[in-house]
Amino acid sequence: MALDQVNLGLLLLRLAVGGTMMAHGYNHVFRGGKIAGTGRWFDSLGMKPGKLHAWLASATELAAGAALVVGLLTPLAAGACAGVMLVALIVNHRKNGFFIFRPGEGYEYVLNLAVACFAVACLGAGQWSIDDKIDFQLHDWWGLIWALLIGVGGTAVLLATFWRPPPPKPAAS
Repeated sequence: MALDQVNLGLLLLRLAVGGTMMAHGYNHVFRGGKIAGTGRWFDSLGMKPGKLHAWLASATELAAGAALVVGLLTPLAAGACAGVMLVALIVNHRKNGFFIFRPGEGYEYVLNLAVACFAVACLGAGQWSIDDKIDFQLHDWWGLIWALLIGVGGTAVLLATFWRPPPPKPAAS
């Protein structure tokens, strides 16, 4: 396979995943219920305080998404994006099953975004990136390890510290 094909594939993957993450962050800040509404929703999911987590998730989606798009510190940005998606998977989507078309939306979408982030962390940003221009060489196994530490480790710490799931609703008789 030609090197240009690899670089094009990595660029397309970075644009798709990074652009999606940026759109999520933008939507949380500027659309719908804005940060206040997103904060109330996070509170209802057990992420306390909701407004703080709305800002943290939105800022991460915007900044790390942009870093993925341009290929800057790619494994670190990929880990941050994966972490946001893993939190969403556990806190909101896990209970709804795999498929997104199920009521409440399943976890297939957020899982695929997280896995795509880990794949980019393994491969690096490619030659068509800022990482290449500044000779940032953190990819392959080390890129994956850092992305896992940031994504999975960050998720575990965040949930252990701040997530207080609401009690289950009683079954209807």
